Amino acid sequence: MPSHDTDAKLRQFKRRLHRRYAAYTLGVGAFIGLMAMAERAGMSRTGIGSCFLLGTVLVYAVIGLMSRTTNESEYYVAGRRVPAVYNGMATAADWMSAASFIGTAGVLYLQGFAGFAYILGWTGGYCLVALLLAPYLRRFGRFTISDFLAARYGGSAPRLIGVAATVLVCFVYVVVQVYGVGLITSHLTGLSFEIGIFVGLGGVLVCSFLGGMRAVTWTQVAQYIVLIIAYSVPVIWLGLQQTGSWAPVLSYGEQLRVVTAREQALRDDPKELEVRSILQQRAQAYQRRLQDVPAAMQRDSAELAAELVQLRADNAPLATIQQAQRRLERLPRDPLLAKELYQREHDLALAQARPLAGLAPQAQAFPESAAESPAAGSGSGRRNFLALVFCLMLGTAAMPHVLTRYYTTASVAETRRSVAWSLLFIVLLYLSAPALAVMVKYEVLNHLVGSSFANLPDWTRRWAKLDPSLISLTDINHDGYVQLAELRLGADMIVLAAPEMGGLPLVVTYLVAAGGLAAALSTADGLLLTLSNAISHDFFFRYLERRSTPIRRVMLSKLMVLVVAVLAAWAASLRVTAILPFVTAAFSLAAAAFFPALVMGIFWRRANRQGAVAGMLVGMAVCGWYMVTGLAGPRAWLGIQGTLADARWLDIDPMAAGAFGVPAGILALVLVSLLTPPPDGAEAELAASLRRPPPPLA
Repeated sequence: MPSHDTDAKLRQFKRRLHRRYAAYTLGVGAFIGLMAMAERAGMSRTGIGSCFLLGTVLVYAVIGLMSRTTNESEYYVAGRRVPAVYNGMATAADWMSAASFIGTAGVLYLQGFAGFAYILGWTGGYCLVALLLAPYLRRFGRFTISDFLAARYGGSAPRLIGVAATVLVCFVYVVVQVYGVGLITSHLTGLSFEIGIFVGLGGVLVCSFLGGMRAVTWTQVAQYIVLIIAYSVPVIWLGLQQTGSWAPVLSYGEQLRVVTAREQALRDDPKELEVRSILQQRAQAYQRRLQDVPAAMQRDSAELAAELVQLRADNAPLATIQQAQRRLERLPRDPLLAKELYQREHDLALAQARPLAGLAPQAQAFPESAAESPAAGSGSGRRNFLALVFCLMLGTAAMPHVLTRYYTTASVAETRRSVAWSLLFIVLLYLSAPALAVMVKYEVLNHLVGSSFANLPDWTRRWAKLDPSLISLTDINHDGYVQLAELRLGADMIVLAAPEMGGLPLVVTYLVAAGGLAAALSTADGLLLTLSNAISHDFFFRYLERRSTPIRRVMLSKLMVLVVAVLAAWAASLRVTAILPFVTAAFSLAAAAFFPALVMGIFWRRANRQGAVAGMLVGMAVCGWYMVTGLAGPRAWLGIQGTLADARWLDIDPMAAGAFGVPAGILALVLVSLLTPPPDGAEAELAASLRRPPPPLA
């Protein structure tokens, strides 16, 4: 039983934290007010954006410097003394990644009802964490998930597979966070995307490099305060502006009805039908190109060359001639690249030729027209929705960087309370995301669609310059006005551009960007730390250099943080995909790799080493195979013939591959465990002890 002196110290520690973070919150409010006054005084966009970037990152860096440590317990688990409410805030910040902050409202804008799969899956996953995993792992009391796998199942194989799976899952996830850091930093400062990645990455390294979990924890608490303020302000402001309500989460139903009526009008609008017809013809033209790619390349080159000659003969404006010259220079010279370009343009034209430019009706549940597979059968929308919820729930419960956070509390009871606080802080943002998506769609359908191309708002040009893949506006029918079918918005810009779409002050725009940066940095911190610990603590010092001092272990972990951060920055600079699909893949992999082995290891004493190894390998293999064969790019690289629909089971999207990987892993674990000898006494006793009630206090 803890002594009265220990209890007094803990209470004093909590009071000190309350005072510090209350002062910090007031400071954030004062900084926002100062930036608002600077905007009114005429400060430039770049100046305000740079102040938000430098001001927030500098605060995180100071916290990281103050929390630096070489103590092993402090570095790996923050000394196991983080109060439940603050661990809940840190976990929420760790969880509120670029995908949650930037992507959730974006996917709800694009997919409507189907986007709720992310909210249901992610919040439901924390219920599984509270019931099945966090308290038992805290009672186990080591540093990493691989520690548990090794102790519960014995031998080196479970630990090594756990390390490999942790590296794979966390690296995929951290690349997405670094991508978000680059996108937001370039939005704040006007720097190029690639430079923005490395500028923002400095803020990540200052925290996770110097103080490990101790620094990451207290920085994440500060980052959560920034991100929840940044997300709430535009939602409340847009709600007041559109409906006059201070509680848009409760009142956005009226805007949803307006959006639904506007969607129906646009479906039947003659101009929209005209643009859709042109897009269908364009898709057919690209389909013909795909039938003979070399001949199509020659025709395209000859036509653009002739156009350029004609423009010069007609003394066309220099800008028009230069645009034609650039189009000619950008033509692919390799047949494989040309085929990839033609296929991409074909798919894009076909998607925009659908009703509502491919957007799902906001209020319609499981619209079959939004299914990606052309061979989608009846009910495929519902099946994909449920499969995605399943993968996200189990992936959340098995995500290594999330579970590691619950090693930092003082007791099992504090861990349970911490999960409850985590869920509360996460729900605050997730309840706002649907309202924000509807209000942004209201602005787009009622103010942008139908406006003149000659008077487009400034934000459209600014975002097109920052990243052309995030917004496309082309006058396809040359009538001078914007039709919905001529507009394409990327999910990753919806939240960041929402204040500008609604005409809010510039300071709100950059406040949202600072919140997105806090979300991306906080998750990147946790992921980098988990990754580096897996490589150093679970691999290097277990198998290559067993006799080493705790300080040496910590220093190598810091070095691994630096190495992994640079590799992640390089991978993110390739711009491999949008944020949310990549994140979904990471959750499917985590669910297939870890969930069966962790849950069975806690609740089934008969689970043994052979079963765990088989379950993890089979789960990852099935999940990875289904992802690779279900995506167009990998199928082309591997030379797999046939349509994408042929490779899909029940027409489930490849990103929800965990729907097959998890059952396969459970089946393999159970069968192999039953066919091989039971675990030895120590391993079975560990499983029993995790679920045994603690002895009564004296």
